[in-house]
Amino acid sequence: MDLKKYIAVVPDWPQPGVQFKDITPLMDNGEAFKFATDQIVAYAEKKKVDIVVGPEARGFIVGCPVAYALGVGFAPVRKEGKLPRETVKVEYGLEYGKDVLTIHKDAIKPGQRVLIIDDLLATGGTIEATIKLVEQLGGIVVGIAFLIELAYLEGRKKLDGYDILALMKYE
Repeated sequence: MDLKKYIAVVPDWPQPGVQFKDITPLMDNGEAFKFATDQIVAYAEKKKVDIVVGPEARGFIVGCPVAYALGVGFAPVRKEGKLPRETVKVEYGLEYGKDVLTIHKDAIKPGQRVLIIDDLLATGGTIEATIKLVEQLGGIVVGIAFLIELAYLEGRKKLDGYDILALMKYE
């Protein structure tokens, strides 16, 4: 299935010059969304994943159905102040400033095999921070999966040494 047929490219959003890749048409189509989810599930099964982790908010959308299909748990990664219990945090750089991501301190047990999932790999900063959170808790990142990779932004370089699945690539 050509999943790119289900991605809407929105020019000049959220700012001029950006070609935003909108996954909502993919999510709107049950057959395409199931196909994409099944591809990530097949990848995860080979990795013997214990838990899925996804950053807000689209990592939840993609990661939760994968965790469900695998019969494993899902741990959310959120911006600071959004999780109600004790967390660990990591600060990471944005294009213009910094942000903080958090995960519940008890979300990952040492030695658990973790699959990180998000909708899109761009510059890699969010996933790099997510990896740091998982590893800070003793988790082992066995794979990282995306619906889309914007290869021209070279985010994969920040994830060197990790196994990556991207269902679609934009060069």
